Amino acid sequence: MAAVKDSTLVQRSTREPVNRTEVLLEVENLDVTFQRRGGRATRAVDGVSFSVRPGEVVGIVGESGSGKSVTSMAIMGLLPTRGVRVSGKALYRGRNLLEMDDAEFSDLRGRELAMVFQDPMSSLNPVIPVGLQVTEVLRRHSDISRSDAEDEAEDLLRRCGIPDPRRRLDEYPHQLSGGMRQRALIAIALACKPALLICDEPTTALDVTIQAQVLELLKELVTDLGTAMVMITHDLGVVAGLCDSVNVMYAGRVVESASRRELFEHPRHRYTEGLLGSIPRLDAPRGEPLQPIPGTPRDTIAWSKACAFAPRCRHAADDCVVSDLGLEPLGRAGHLVRCVHPAPENPEDPDLSASQRAIALSASDTSGGEER
Repeated sequence: MAAVKDSTLVQRSTREPVNRTEVLLEVENLDVTFQRRGGRATRAVDGVSFSVRPGEVVGIVGESGSGKSVTSMAIMGLLPTRGVRVSGKALYRGRNLLEMDDAEFSDLRGRELAMVFQDPMSSLNPVIPVGLQVTEVLRRHSDISRSDAEDEAEDLLRRCGIPDPRRRLDEYPHQLSGGMRQRALIAIALACKPALLICDEPTTALDVTIQAQVLELLKELVTDLGTAMVMITHDLGVVAGLCDSVNVMYAGRVVESASRRELFEHPRHRYTEGLLGSIPRLDAPRGEPLQPIPGTPRDTIAWSKACAFAPRCRHAADDCVVSDLGLEPLGRAGHLVRCVHPAPENPEDPDLSASQRAIALSASDTSGGEER
C-alpha cells in the first residue's frame, strides 16, 4: 500500500497532542430495546459497558444478531426514535451522547465522531458523485471554500490509496470497485480528523488483499493521529491483528472481556472457545470436519432466567439455569467472564484446538511480540 505509506496521515494532523491516558469514550450499562406496536419488546443490547482511550483499538466481537451494530448505532445517535428505547450512558469527554439533541449531535458527528459502515455500496449515495460526498463533510464542519474542499477531498482519496483521485471525484459509487468504495467511506470518516472512529465490519465485503490494505490504513490512523477506535467484527483474524482489548458479545451482553493476547491465549467463556475452535485451518488434513458451534443465535434463553448460551453449550449443566449471571473477574487482572463453567486456563488443554493456538500466536506476534 505504497500510496498510504509514502504520504502518511500524520502530515494532515493539526490537532493538539492527545492525552492517551484519558478515557475518551465510556459506555455504561447501555440498553437498547425495540418495541413494535402490539408486539413483544426485544432487548437487543443489555447492560453493555466498555471504554476506549486515544490511540486504543477496542474490539467488539460476536455472531450476527449479538447486538454489535446496534451498540454502535446507539452511540452514534443513528437509531430511529419511534419504537426504540435507549438507556444508560455513553460519555464522550464527560458528555452523555444519549442525552444530546439532534442539533448538538449533528455538530459533533463527522467532526469529532465518525463511523465507517459495513456495506459501502448502500452507505454511499448512488446518485451523488464521490467527491461531493467527501466535500460535504468538510464544508459542513469547517470554514473552507468549494475549491479548497475539492483539493482536500482529492488529497484524502490519495492518502487512502485510491489511484487517480482527481478523476474519482467526479465518478459515482457504482463506477468504483468494492475496495475503492470502502476507502472512499474511510476518506469521508477521516475528513475532519475525528477523535473517535467506529468501524462496523469495514472489511466484510473485501477480498483478503484489499482487506489487509484497509486494516493497515486504519492501524496507521490510530498510531499517527492517536484516534480512538471501536472495531466491530466477527473476524477474529482482524481482532488479532488490530485490537488492543476485546469484548465478546452474545445475545446482547458482553460475555467475556480481556486484552487481545489474554483472550486468544486463555479463552475462558465457552462461546469464545467455540468461536476460536470453529475457524478452519489451511494445514488441516483433507476431510477433517469443521467444529461449528451447535445451533443458531436464535437458540437462546433470556438472560434473566439463565445463561443465554446454555442451549448451544456442550458444557451446560443444571446450574447454568440461574438468574442473571454477572460479568466476574477470572484469572489474570482485567479478564472478565460471564460463565458458570468457564474453560480451563491452561492453553495446552486438549480441548484447545490448533486454530486457537495459531491465532494466539498471531495475537502475540502482531507487534513484534509486544502489546501496543
